[in-house]
Amino acid sequence: MAGNSFGTLFKLTTFGESHGAALGGIIDGCPAGIQLNLKAIQAEMQRRKPGQSSIVTQRKEEDEVQFLSGIFEGKTTGTPIGFIIPNTNQKSDDYSHIKDSYRPSHADYVYEKKYGIRDYRGGGRSSARETACRVVAGAIAKQVLSDIKINAFVSSVGELFIDKPYQALDFSLTESNAVRCPDLATAEKMENYIKEIRKEGDTVGGTITCVLQNVPIGLGEPVFDKLHAELGKAMLSINAVKGFEFGSGFCGARMKGSEHNDLYNEDGTTKTNLSGGIQGGISNGMDIYFRVAFKPVATLIQKQEVLTNENTLVEQQGKGRHDPCVVPRAVPIVEAMAALVLADFYLLNKTYNPNY
Repeated sequence: MAGNSFGTLFKLTTFGESHGAALGGIIDGCPAGIQLNLKAIQAEMQRRKPGQSSIVTQRKEEDEVQFLSGIFEGKTTGTPIGFIIPNTNQKSDDYSHIKDSYRPSHADYVYEKKYGIRDYRGGGRSSARETACRVVAGAIAKQVLSDIKINAFVSSVGELFIDKPYQALDFSLTESNAVRCPDLATAEKMENYIKEIRKEGDTVGGTITCVLQNVPIGLGEPVFDKLHAELGKAMLSINAVKGFEFGSGFCGARMKGSEHNDLYNEDGTTKTNLSGGIQGGISNGMDIYFRVAFKPVATLIQKQEVLTNENTLVEQQGKGRHDPCVVPRAVPIVEAMAALVLADFYLLNKTYNPNY
């Protein structure tokens, strides 16, 4: 199976299935001599792990990372960093009813048609549980990029949106509630709505906004490896993501050039930032901000039609432990993928200029 690696110089390769013995990864290209804060890495895992609140899946996994190589006396050695995350709370029997059928909007059907075989237990390799490995690598990338601030937060759930610009939000409040929304009044409405959706056996989508601050000028490569192109690829590789926009995004398509141009100040900053901190595919030193859209989780705890491997339609009800809304747990995943992209470009710039 191809497509299990991400990055060029700072590269992550992941392995494992949702209901296998463990997930794991290898991080290649991490510079030597980085003093790692292992508690900070585990804290990122706690943000993503299941069972952390009443509005997420109740699968109980500690998600404790075990490092196997590449770290000595708390510092990176420059060699590949190998790690595993044991699976300790699988309930594979919850998926026996879908052994011979394909759930709507899941990867079941296409996996079996592509490979001739699939692991039906929790989706196997297509499970969002794979993203735990990304959070480990992203937490290390954040420590490589210690001067850059990466803050993601839930900006909408269903039709409930934050009605303030990100500059008016206090990011320190993001972790103060189960939804991970820094606007507390909106967060309360979102949480109540997710609870209602869960009682109905249904699911709902939402968006996550991410803000990257203190990004140096010069990250990103013309022509095909533009910074926003790589950020888009990173975000669209996350399970359930259906859309990505940065800066003015789709709203910019409705504007005139005279309205959209970011005019310069004398110090090289810009008076506005509709470019979203990226021009010509290269960071310009302004805040980079983007939004990621997540679809509703496909597994419903209510009856719906499914396709069997005998090409018949039957009625089936979802079972198991699933998120009614994925966005609260996806916040650290979005941050992790952004960190991986920035770390890759940061190291690439080091090849041009060792003093970068």
